[in-house]
Amino acid sequence: MIRQATPDDLPLVRELWLAFEAEIPDAPWRDSDSDEDVAALDRAVRDDVVLLADDVGLAVASRKGERLGFLDIVYVKPEARGNGIASELVRAVASRLREIGLDTLELEVLASNAAAQRVYERWGFAPVELTLAAPLDALEQRLAAPSGPTFGSVHVQTDDTGAVEAAVHKVLPRLGQSQGTSVTGPRNGWVAVHDELCDRNPELVRALAKELSYTMPGVTLAIGVEMGALVWYSLYERGSDVDMYASVPEFHGELPPGDVIALGSNPTVVARLTGADPHQVRDVARTAASPADLPPALELVEAIAAVMGIEEAGHGWTA
Repeated sequence: MIRQATPDDLPLVRELWLAFEAEIPDAPWRDSDSDEDVAALDRAVRDDVVLLADDVGLAVASRKGERLGFLDIVYVKPEARGNGIASELVRAVASRLREIGLDTLELEVLASNAAAQRVYERWGFAPVELTLAAPLDALEQRLAAPSGPTFGSVHVQTDDTGAVEAAVHKVLPRLGQSQGTSVTGPRNGWVAVHDELCDRNPELVRALAKELSYTMPGVTLAIGVEMGALVWYSLYERGSDVDMYASVPEFHGELPPGDVIALGSNPTVVARLTGADPHQVRDVARTAASPADLPPALELVEAIAAVMGIEEAGHGWTA
């Protein structure tokens, strides 16, 4: 039977309230307010809606505005659950609040209490606002402006170093960049191309790789790091972009969901073009919302390059 609690019921009201708090603890970084809550129950029994379901259920609600009521708690002892007592308590709360002129009821639920969320949504509650929390150390780390090195290099899948060198000297003047250019290799079937000015501009590195892919029969790869935080690569075949990867797809700003997915590595394509093990590609070339969720950029770019068979022998992975 659902009934309004009286001052004589305070011991039972307190018992049920404390049982609820013990079963559904608050977030660990929040100070406990149990003592204040229990002390406030005296006033609530006098002034608010405090309903009991025999000695196994409790609901407490109060007015929060001209139209709004707030459900502070609905709790049923574990041994009495499954019999509709909670829904009966909330239905009675709604009736009492409507009698005093209110038309809307709000409640709060911990994100960790998924079972309760499903019940409340089934009853007709819908999200109004979302409270988020973050440890300060992690927050500062994620909000710090990236300040590391930017560099990149191009790798052509061929053993003909001379052909690559000749192609590079034709392409670079068209890009308007050339300084300290070196063509080295082959190592593991790749010839590496570095230009000191291009290396510091990812767009130029990609442009150089794409131009070389028009003239060279093999696959070309542009790979590098931006600001010590973002790892990227682009694979080209006969002038076409066949796979693009960014470790943090939205590093430069929000993207449509399809673009975020497109910037994830395609292990099947990488395996076909480079001979890499697709399982290793999938394990290494991961994406995340923040650089903090991934290995350090210098480690990540080395790991991705190694999976593809790229060796840098001390040149290319340093600013």
